[in-house]
Amino acid sequence: QVQLVESGGGLVQVGGSLRLSCAASGRTVSDYAMGWFRQAPGKEREFVATINWSGGRTYYADSVKGRFTISRDNAKNLVFLHMNSLKPQDTAVYYCAARTVSSRSRHFHDYAYWGQGTQVTVSS
Repeated sequence: QVQLVESGGGLVQVGGSLRLSCAASGRTVSDYAMGWFRQAPGKEREFVATINWSGGRTYYADSVKGRFTISRDNAKNLVFLHMNSLKPQDTAVYYCAARTVSSRSRHFHDYAYWGQGTQVTVSS
């Protein structure tokens, strides 16, 4: 079993930056692809970014491309989401998720493990 805990969310002004962290425990996730998803009030959970096992391949939703960066530190069992130029529409609960294979996916049903989420609020 894998446990995921997100941190780093908070309140930030438009144009600001945040770095979300996802700490994995229970087993190493260094051989798993990881992803970030988000869910705004009244909306479905949506894909944000995904990274393969080595960190060499990433993929982003069009809405965050060029502003967000996903990365990982396999030695520390950590995954990050660096968010720049934040907009009010980025306001959501952000979830970290782990697959049980090494390849990326943008589909939430491909992920076996999920964190509890961290709130990001962008104020104008």
